[in-house]
Amino acid sequence: MSARLTQFCFKYLLAALAICFAAVFVQAQKPKPSPAPTPSDDPQGTVKIPVRRVRLPITVIDKKGNFVPGLTKEDFVVLEDKVPQTIETFSDDLAQTTPLYIAVLMDTSPSTAGKLKFQQESAMNFIHTVVKLRKDRVLFGTFDDEINLLQDFTDRLDLLDKAVFSVKKMGKQTALFDAVWQFCDEKMRSVPGRRVLLIVTDGEDTYSRANLRDAIDIAQRTETTVFAISTKAGFIATVPGVEAGQVADKGDKDIQTLSEETGGTAFFTGDMLSLERSFTRISKELRAQYLVTYNPTNKSYDGTFRKIDVKLADRHDNLKVRTKRGYKAVADSVLQ
Repeated sequence: MSARLTQFCFKYLLAALAICFAAVFVQAQKPKPSPAPTPSDDPQGTVKIPVRRVRLPITVIDKKGNFVPGLTKEDFVVLEDKVPQTIETFSDDLAQTTPLYIAVLMDTSPSTAGKLKFQQESAMNFIHTVVKLRKDRVLFGTFDDEINLLQDFTDRLDLLDKAVFSVKKMGKQTALFDAVWQFCDEKMRSVPGRRVLLIVTDGEDTYSRANLRDAIDIAQRTETTVFAISTKAGFIATVPGVEAGQVADKGDKDIQTLSEETGGTAFFTGDMLSLERSFTRISKELRAQYLVTYNPTNKSYDGTFRKIDVKLADRHDNLKVRTKRGYKAVADSVLQ
């Protein structure tokens, strides 16, 4: 082979190698494609968007504690940091129009070992009382020093029953606030409809990295209303001085604050009868709520807390309004 031909072949080989290297380099620089959303990630074919509008499930009760139906958009005044907001949408027929997505979380820390059956029955009674089949969805999880999802959102009561009564093992600590954070962040923000978190517990958080304010913050930002059922009062022999309806210690006060700040309620019950009354109460409330949305006048995401105050027209001075008390203004993605 002549020297000229050898030189030509060598140059051709170098050029080919350069082209191959460039192709590999370009391919390596391409970002990995995001996986396509699964049906559970995107149940209605919608997408998560940065929060612009605030959605408020609102409960109105009279002096006797009865839920008040029949109010109109004009009856409500919404203030954010004392600034009046314009109501964009209003609904008073949520039982027919808006599905519920409910996360039921059960405490399986050591102190619940003798109360497991009571708590399991509590959880299933709530599910049977509240859920409308073929419309609402429920997930079930447990928390101790670990947080476990035992059944993802479903309307099949047989699957939920199996998950609830499959719990046998107790953990070592109580990571209540971490459980609230994880389920709100990973599950509640990605579902349509109204979001409700029910906590069945008997004690104080002993293990979480998150604190009470963190749990309140994530629930408010993901538009999740928290209801809590304390089972501590059902076992007075092991917790002296605690009676049904009594807020006794820091753990009780924490779940009461968590519920109230997010628009829900905490119940301190002592037996199955009072539990059933609590479940019925929650069920009626969820069907009697009003749903209001507004586009905040202050559109900056500066991380400050925005205080929400919902009032009724003067002629309704005898009525009480309950909704979440505010939210932290940070850029977030919540399905709307």
